[in-house]
Amino acid sequence: MHDHYESPLTSRYASKEMKELFSPITKYRVWRKLWVALAEAEKELGIGISDEQIRELKAHIDQVDFSVVKRYEKESRHEVMAHINAYGDQCPRAKGIIHLGATSSYVMDNGDLIQLKSALELIRGKLILLIEKLNHLALEEVETPCMGYTHFQPAQATTVGKRCALWLQDFLFDFNDLEALLNSFPFLGAKGAIGTQTSFLALFEGDQKKVVELDKLVTQKMGFSHSFIVASQTFPRKQELRLLSVLAGVAASSHKCATDLRLLSHLCEVEEPFRESQVGSSAMPYKRNPILSERVCGLSRFITSLWNNASSNASLQWLERSLDDSANRRLTLPEACLATDSVLNLMCHIIDGLQLFPKVMETNLQEHLPYVAMEMLMAAAVLKGKDRQKVHERLRLLCFEAAKMKKETGKKPELLQKIADDPEIGLSREEIDAFLKDQNLIGRSREQVVEFLKLEVSPLLEKNLNQKTTIPSIEL
Repeated sequence: MHDHYESPLTSRYASKEMKELFSPITKYRVWRKLWVALAEAEKELGIGISDEQIRELKAHIDQVDFSVVKRYEKESRHEVMAHINAYGDQCPRAKGIIHLGATSSYVMDNGDLIQLKSALELIRGKLILLIEKLNHLALEEVETPCMGYTHFQPAQATTVGKRCALWLQDFLFDFNDLEALLNSFPFLGAKGAIGTQTSFLALFEGDQKKVVELDKLVTQKMGFSHSFIVASQTFPRKQELRLLSVLAGVAASSHKCATDLRLLSHLCEVEEPFRESQVGSSAMPYKRNPILSERVCGLSRFITSLWNNASSNASLQWLERSLDDSANRRLTLPEACLATDSVLNLMCHIIDGLQLFPKVMETNLQEHLPYVAMEMLMAAAVLKGKDRQKVHERLRLLCFEAAKMKKETGKKPELLQKIADDPEIGLSREEIDAFLKDQNLIGRSREQVVEFLKLEVSPLLEKNLNQKTTIPSIEL
């Protein structure tokens, strides 16, 4: 048995890739790479750093001794200095030039930005995969009629493809927001103690061009195209609020889709992947609960709740900075990324193995005829010269009377003939029956989906399919 707490995101839900991305060893290797990049850039701009010192630093990037770090941090109560000292012990020749001119945020904030950008790129690959799967499902079911609901009350007929397109459209919004964020994702760079680059200006004896070039070199060496032109000691926490807004958007879209699937599961129209040996209830052997969709909803609510943390962190930065966001960010940022990764893994798995039951859909649709055709019947009556408001009132009364009879007797009333016999409506039984055919009930559902997939989804997939990634199997 485990004798200590583990986050469920690491023990149960998130992928190996995302967990490794936020692991301590990855984090502190990135710090060492940042120190190497800084030393290289300073050397290239004329600071007296030798090739041997650079080689020594590079040779020990992966050899983080956490026991030594822990000893140093216990003494200094300063995480960055502990890692500088531990790195210096391994690199005695380079010890004196590690972190030259930098402040703690150089490794902490630049390191965070590297991890967060990598996490967003992993999420982008899974989001593209989900969009592709929903695109296929919408296309396959573009003509499958089903009952549409407002307020979860029967409304009018729609198609499964149309419903998929609505889910898909939400995820397209998310993808476009994610792309916009990635395209404007600056590095902090080498900005110094409160962002004024004073230490680097002193290091280069007042040469502003070299200070600017140092910032540019470090930024490029770490894989970024540009850095913030202005920053305080840290990068603007507004950037994290933007990130959490994107992740909360993915979570909201996933929650909506998963909630719809749970409702449709109750109607027996769909069923999420369910293993032969899977147990739905310890007390009720017949149960086949939509546990994966429920898990999506639970994790999604967790993600959206974290948005408030990022908002508070952005709001409560005192002047050039304070440290009250540090512990919060250590929890919020990795957990938000791991949870979003988990949600997308689940969503891809659910859509990939979703079972549909068109016969049940047809039964449910027939059960609510002719109610779902009332808007069309009203329009047809008006086209024959009837008063729209009078027709509306007659249909309302007839429908309420029929519904009351059904609730009291449990039998389906003969509503169609009553409508046909009503002179204020003025439609024959043959005219009414024509409106009750599936192709007339679903309106432009098919055409809307085809247009949407062709004009909005296909171009996005063609441009980004090479970015899609795989998802792990769902073990629990």
